[in-house]
Amino acid sequence: MSLQQRISDDMKTAMRAKDAERLGTIRMLMAAMKQKEVDERVTLDDGMIVGIVDKLIKQRKDAAQQYEAGNRQDLADKEKSEIVVLEAYLPQRLSADEVNAAVKAIVVELGASGPGDMGKVMGVVKQRLAGQADMGLVSAAVKTALAP
Repeated sequence: MSLQQRISDDMKTAMRAKDAERLGTIRMLMAAMKQKEVDERVTLDDGMIVGIVDKLIKQRKDAAQQYEAGNRQDLADKEKSEIVVLEAYLPQRLSADEVNAAVKAIVVELGASGPGDMGKVMGVVKQRLAGQADMGLVSAAVKTALAP
């Protein structure tokens, strides 16, 4: 079953269960998916959907931090509950050790050395690890691998 079909089925299940919070989050995800399809005139595959989910999770994390800084714990909790729903659509994440190993292999493969090659390495790493790892963790691993 494709990821898009799974999301659609989950939306129907949330409607039947009258789970308004989950339904709202899934509808938001489906709207973002439809927007990408319309804007770029493409049919989404699972990889593109994982990218959208990653982007939405990052937005929710940033919003939750802002709400907590503004003493709005109720809104921060809502953002965090949306993150939990969205994370169900991501593939299994790589551990920190697996990310470090993958980054080191890519650095060796590209023959990169020094911080000046960070952009080149990040471009390849983003393609290979998209949806499998937190890009903040990946960025830190690349900086460490390229450190003199």
